[in-house]
Amino acid sequence: MTFSQPQTLKSIADLIQSKYVGPEDFQIVGTNEIHRVKAGEIVFVNHPKYYDKALHSDATIILIDKEVDCPEGKALLISEDPFRDFNKINTHFTKISNFFGELSKPEIGENSQIHPSVTVGNNVKIGKNCIIYPNVVIGDDTIIGDNVIIQANTVLGGNAFYYRKLNGNFDRLISVGNVVIENNVEIGVGCTIDRGVTDITLIGEGSVLDNQIQIGHDTVIGKRCLIASQTGIAGCCIIEDEVTIWGQVGMASGLRIESGTVLLAKTGVNRDLKKGTYFGLLADPFRDYLKKEVKLKKL
Repeated sequence: MTFSQPQTLKSIADLIQSKYVGPEDFQIVGTNEIHRVKAGEIVFVNHPKYYDKALHSDATIILIDKEVDCPEGKALLISEDPFRDFNKINTHFTKISNFFGELSKPEIGENSQIHPSVTVGNNVKIGKNCIIYPNVVIGDDTIIGDNVIIQANTVLGGNAFYYRKLNGNFDRLISVGNVVIENNVEIGVGCTIDRGVTDITLIGEGSVLDNQIQIGHDTVIGKRCLIASQTGIAGCCIIEDEVTIWGQVGMASGLRIESGTVLLAKTGVNRDLKKGTYFGLLADPFRDYLKKEVKLKKL
């Protein structure tokens, strides 16, 4: 999430009532999740296991629950509860309506057809020559390109599935990102594409999604990808261009799939994959999977 105007280390520390390490006028331009964070942005960390990853990420401001040595050129915000205070910062600078209250009219390009039953949030932009079918839901700040088809009952911009356990209950990391659908994308019936926690969830130009597909927060789908029904892709994944994913594939969070890869039906993906064809619960190269099956049959 990018602030409408840069903030200072002191102003953010005052907002969340925290100590800080670094010059009080240290500039902050926004916040981001660890997989997408860039220079000038805040990332939060609340477990020693991930201190090094956060401190040595591209983030230049680390919201952390313990005072540690600060890397050169960076700053710290010391909080007793970084998760809570990350939510506080995000909701202070970005308001999500969740369809309540007065909603602004979307920007709609010429020749686009939008069924009257479609529900649209605030600050939505829809390009030219789009067709949006009945009962589609389009959340705040969604951007849809030209020549996009979205079939019935699809939801763009739902909350990220991102929680921590607190006092026996689940506490949500509030989503203030958005969804971007590029030109010439087709999305089938009953798909769900969550908005980013602090960044965008992106469906690249020319990609086609079948029915009943779940795309998690902050995931980037490349150009001309083909994804079949009942696939579930967790948050913060990067699917490069021209990847083919067949039905009921499941993918863990934070993974990268190289351009041109094919994932056969019911493949489980738990690691980054180079270009190839994969199958099986642990995404074996397809030829290796077949060799193992032959050996098992000979036992």
